Amino acid sequence: MITLPAGEFKAKCLKLMDLSHEKREVVVITKRGIPIAKLVPYDEAPPALYGFLKGTASIKGDIIEPTGEAWDAEAEND
Repeated sequence: MITLPAGEFKAKCLKLMDLSHEKREVVVITKRGIPIAKLVPYDEAPPALYGFLKGTASIKGDIIEPTGEAWDAEAEND
């Protein structure tokens, strides 16, 4: 992590952006010694969780009609 004053950041902004991107460095910009901003490398957003598995399953056969399998929903577990 690099910490530097705002005036120095202003003078070296493009070089620091390249450094942050290439070396994955975080740059903290200070004003009168107090951190006010942070330059971080850009990461692509992770894929959305909703719909993540879309298109990975397929339906085989009839999913509407009963299967004919006999079962008792009120049976006790032993």
